[in-house]
Amino acid sequence: MLRGLYTAAAGMLTQQRRHDTITNNIANMNTPGFKQATTVQRSFPEMMIAAMGTDQQGPSPFIGNMYNGVFGEESVSLHVQGDLQETYNPYDFALVSNLGVNDAAGNPMIFDATGQNIDANGTRTFQPQPFFAVLNGQGEQRYTLNGKFTANENRELVTLDGNRVLGNDGQPIVLTDANGEAISDFRVTASGAFVDHEGNPIVNANGDPLSLLIMKAQDPNRMLLEGNGLYTINPEDQATLVAIDPNNPLDNVEVRQGFIERSNVDSTQSMIDLMSAMRNYEANQKMIQYYDKSLEKAVNEVGRV
Repeated sequence: MLRGLYTAAAGMLTQQRRHDTITNNIANMNTPGFKQATTVQRSFPEMMIAAMGTDQQGPSPFIGNMYNGVFGEESVSLHVQGDLQETYNPYDFALVSNLGVNDAAGNPMIFDATGQNIDANGTRTFQPQPFFAVLNGQGEQRYTLNGKFTANENRELVTLDGNRVLGNDGQPIVLTDANGEAISDFRVTASGAFVDHEGNPIVNANGDPLSLLIMKAQDPNRMLLEGNGLYTINPEDQATLVAIDPNNPLDNVEVRQGFIERSNVDSTQSMIDLMSAMRNYEANQKMIQYYDKSLEKAVNEVGRV
C-alpha cells in the first residue's frame, strides 16, 4: 500500500515542476528572445514482479514489470526561431538564422519543427543557433538573444541591464568615430557591420570596422540559462561555441535592425499543458487521500478485530 502512496507523491512533485515550467513560459511571453522550456519526465527504474509462495518447482513465474512513479528530470529549452516584431528603433536587433549541418556523407541535414535531426541509427543532432555576445558586470562573456540594446553615457552599445555588447574584435562596441565624436546616425547590415547611410563602413577610434560579434552554439542545449535573458556555457563545452563565419555557406545568419525576436512560447498550447498538469496533480492528490483513509481504517478498525 505504501508503494502506491510514494508513487502518487512522486507524480505530484513531477506535475508541480511541470506547472512551474509552464507558468515561467507564460510569464515570459513578452520577453524578447525568450525560448520556451519543457519538463522532461522519466520513470523510476522498473522492477520485475514474480509470484511467491507457489507450489511450482523452479524459478518463480514472471508476472510483469512495475514502475515506482515518475520524476521531472530537467527542463529543456526549445531553440526554434521566434516571430519578429518591428520596432523602428535603430538600437534594436534580431537574428534570423537557418544554420546548416552536413552529415557524414556531406549532405545537408533536414531539421524538424523542434530543431533536431534523427538519422537511421537514432543519432540525434540539434540545429545550431546564433547568439549575441556580451560582457556582464564582472567582465565575463555571456550570450543573449534579446537584441533590445541602447547606448550608455560612454556611447557603449549595451543591453537594457547594462551588459556591454561585443564586436567581432572581442571588445565592447563604442559608438564613436575616429575623432571621438558620437555616432548616432548608422545602419547595420545583414552581416552585422555598422555603416553610414551611404554604405561606407563605420570605424572605431582604432580605425577598425564596427561589427557585431555573432556566436554559433553548435549544440544549443549545452547553453545554460543564467537569468535576465543571459546564457552561459560550461568550460568543457566552450569549444562548441564558435564565431559565425560569413564565408561559410552553412552559417546562414541575418541581422535585422529595427526588429526584435519575440518569445517562441505558444500561448494556446501552454494553457492546455497548464490545465493538464493541474488535473494530473489533482488525480495524484486524490490517490494520496484514498491511501490515507485506507491506512486510517487499517489502524483504527482492522487493528481492533
